[in-house]
Amino acid sequence: MSGNAPAATRALLVLRTLAEAPAPMTATALSRQLDVPRSSMYHLLAAMAEAGFVAHYPEEERWGLGVGAFEIGAAYLRHEPLERFGRPVLHRLAHAIADVVPAVAHLGVLHGRETLYLLREAPRTPVTVVADVGVRLPASLTASGRALLAQLPVAQVRALFPSRDAFLDRTGRGPTTASALSRILAEERRRGWAQEDGFIVEGYSSVAVAALDHSRRPVASIGLTFRTDRADDEVRTDLARLAARAAGELSRRMGVT
Repeated sequence: MSGNAPAATRALLVLRTLAEAPAPMTATALSRQLDVPRSSMYHLLAAMAEAGFVAHYPEEERWGLGVGAFEIGAAYLRHEPLERFGRPVLHRLAHAIADVVPAVAHLGVLHGRETLYLLREAPRTPVTVVADVGVRLPASLTASGRALLAQLPVAQVRALFPSRDAFLDRTGRGPTTASALSRILAEERRRGWAQEDGFIVEGYSSVAVAALDHSRRPVASIGLTFRTDRADDEVRTDLARLAARAAGELSRRMGVT
């Protein structure tokens, strides 16, 4: 980073760097990573600490995020960014698929080993689905959940599903072991979208694509649920393409460039 970068730019980069670091960092490490003179970094950290945005751990000679940063993050969550960004995206997606097949569009997030649905957009032709707002379903069974799991590090997925006890069954279909889930996620990662056929409710299927945040981490999924007998492979591919376009739009709204 240029030594002439505005102080505000430097402060924001410090916050982002500390947020992404696995542990508090030394001023020297921050100075080196951000290409800022060490003396300038100390002045910047002192000012940010006074405002509460970073915290100094003198025994370790390291710096981490302060309460001020947490308060901004909490305020961001209170403003329901995913719902606000996702609602118009889902509305346009539902309109785009109207002439393809009746399907419910929904936005979901991971909540532990479950998919939590935050938004739902129903078609003009009624489609009965269980993925309603506020409903939680096993992430290993839903296309929405696996679209997100496929974008996570393998070790993180393994930690979420360490044994058979972590897997639930609803219709006798879907993965019931870590190795089976791993194979499905690898295929869906390669293809770029997830799908399920009757894993949740017999006769209904879904496709889904993950949306990313500014750090390119999966934060939500855009999914479509429809009657299995109304969508052959070609129709499913079309639906997945439209879901991917909507997920890309949501990603851009979340800061992905």
